[in-house]
Amino acid sequence: MAMGGTGGGRGEVTSDINVTPMADVMLVLLIIFMVITPMLQKGVSVELARTKNPVDMKEADRDDAVLVVVTRDGKLYLGQGRVNIDDLASKVNDLLANKLDRTVFVRSDLRAKYGDVVQVVDSIRSAGVDKVGLLTERLDDQVRR
Repeated sequence: MAMGGTGGGRGEVTSDINVTPMADVMLVLLIIFMVITPMLQKGVSVELARTKNPVDMKEADRDDAVLVVVTRDGKLYLGQGRVNIDDLASKVNDLLANKLDRTVFVRSDLRAKYGDVVQVVDSIRSAGVDKVGLLTERLDDQVRR
């Protein structure tokens, strides 16, 4: 549709929306979120034990929660940093010095040695902690191993 009788399409108004730049931006954002989301995980990744009747511990998801991780090969992590069993009690005590809620949560790998987990709980108790939460995953009835 030419205006003024001249050809070449000058002055032609199109009302179509160009969605290509929006699609490009959305794909870039999707890639960014896919890369960043695994980094937002708190602590070290372990395969938790599965239970049928777990108790919800929403306090473990808080940013200021004290989290001890036991890996399958017996390594210990306090938050993101690696720690020895000998230093665990003093470091937990330092983290809980100014807190009213003196609860420590333990994330243990499914295949970790029972003795390693007992040592961790004993070390946490020696730091004066009365409440120790053992984190697990809910066992769905459809999922069987």
